[in-house]
Amino acid sequence: MAVVRIHGQSIDVDIESELREFQWERARWSADKLISASPFRYDKSPSFFVTLDGEYAGCWGDSGAYDAEWASGNFAKLLAFLRNESYEEAEEYLIEMYGVPSEPGARLTLKLPKLQLIQRNRQTLKEDALSPYSPEPNEYLRRRGISDEVQRAAGVHFSETARAIVLPWRTVSGKLANVKYRKTYGKTFWYAKGAEPIRNMVYGIERAATRTVLCEAEIDALSWRTAGFAAIAVGGVAFNRTKRDLIIRSPIEELIIATDNDKAGEKLRQEVEKEMRGYVRTRQAYIQDECKDANEALVKYGVESLRGAVEKSERRSSLYVNLRTRSLGK
Repeated sequence: MAVVRIHGQSIDVDIESELREFQWERARWSADKLISASPFRYDKSPSFFVTLDGEYAGCWGDSGAYDAEWASGNFAKLLAFLRNESYEEAEEYLIEMYGVPSEPGARLTLKLPKLQLIQRNRQTLKEDALSPYSPEPNEYLRRRGISDEVQRAAGVHFSETARAIVLPWRTVSGKLANVKYRKTYGKTFWYAKGAEPIRNMVYGIERAATRTVLCEAEIDALSWRTAGFAAIAVGGVAFNRTKRDLIIRSPIEELIIATDNDKAGEKLRQEVEKEMRGYVRTRQAYIQDECKDANEALVKYGVESLRGAVEKSERRSSLYVNLRTRSLGK
């Protein structure tokens, strides 16, 4: 365990354990440092490091960063990227997971009401939040196998200024609630300010069908849609009761769970199955072992690889209660 500072207070965090949940390219682990290819860009050299212990525990640096914002930072910022969530949500996760005093007799005064208060003040966004961006299908997603039809249906936009794809997150009723911006020349992203936290939402829930694939990231959901399936994304590696309840209230009757091929993805896979048991039928779908996620499988092997994964999916539960109709399902 190492001490991480959040809002000026010390929390003991198992940094190595958190990092080992994710896949690292050309990783070299030592007692006090992880050295690997950068997670923020397409990098094949070990130009990134994270300090695991000591005074600078959790601090990281990327010698090949595309911009200064992603050249260095603290552990919450790195974890937010890895978990595909906002900085505030990463801090909340660390507080909930490790929020105990770091010294005997010490009192931890950092609490969650501040974050909850921010959540209560969130409102849906106006549609004109998307007006500065082009609604035309973009070449970046085409290169990643996403069809123009799927891009248009999902309302994907493109920011010429930021060189980023613009991914709308909507409520069940279709109202714009958040926007994710993802750079096209790297892997970095950010969310709209003052919007609904991703932890309270499910990407694509407004387009869910009776049979729907669940995955982690938005581009993976678009990949499954390109293969002909309805698809939703939890937006990272966290699943909670709020997301569960959104799925329960949706038209979904059969949920095909298809998370990433890493430890975090496997953990999410089991958590979703456990939480959804008794509410919908669930199946477990697996992409090729050599692919990290659905989009990589789509790019390498085409739509048939994803269709094959669904065809081979394993049924896990049968009897469930449809809370919308109050009837039993099989």
